[in-house]
Amino acid sequence: MPDWIEVVIRSFCIIGGLFFITKLLGKKQLSKLSFFEYIVGITVGDIAGTITMDIELNILNGVVSILIWTLFPLVISHISLKSKKFRDVVEGKATTFIQDGKILEENLKYEKYSTDELLEQLRKKNIFQVSDVEFAILETNGELSVLLKKEKQPTKWEDFFGEGPKQKTPLTVIMDGNYLESAIYEGGYSLDWVRSKLQEKKRIVKDVFLAQLDSDGNLYADYYDDELKKPETGENQ
Repeated sequence: MPDWIEVVIRSFCIIGGLFFITKLLGKKQLSKLSFFEYIVGITVGDIAGTITMDIELNILNGVVSILIWTLFPLVISHISLKSKKFRDVVEGKATTFIQDGKILEENLKYEKYSTDELLEQLRKKNIFQVSDVEFAILETNGELSVLLKKEKQPTKWEDFFGEGPKQKTPLTVIMDGNYLESAIYEGGYSLDWVRSKLQEKKRIVKDVFLAQLDSDGNLYADYYDDELKKPETGENQ
């Protein structure tokens, strides 16, 4: 068998295996990686690339190595769900950086976080005054969570009118010119009802790129033939 054919076969096998492993690990590992998960991801990727290109290596040994590395985060995640102490050791604990508008310098030093880095993270959240912050906490995944003081928080609906009406997630009923029938019926609507909403707009389903229903049953539709309006320049054309 030519070498390039073997490389192609190995590549497809490894890609399929990595896809399966990714699904097995779940969505949590795809969002914010812990330190250990970061190491596992790099190592598995390196092993996969090596056994794909180096045809002298035994592919079975490489697959076994990938499975062993994949098994570790699964086992650790399972134990972490059962034991708070183990979770604290593996994932660490959140660290408070600011409390009642005051920076806790010792906690910054412990996490090897400079003042410039702290201020930069605050600016990314549109916060420029440390004294405006009630709490700022460094999460275990490296994200900085910030709670502003009550008087510095944006005004909410409930501040004036109490609890507002409950909002439902917009329901996508048309995509790429086709009805999503299962979503329509699961949302308590009928295909004829959605079709009548389109008829009110003098449109057919093939005209629609995307259509969604809000919590009040109003239909929003984005069409294929949308035309961008030219900005007015004030000059006579």
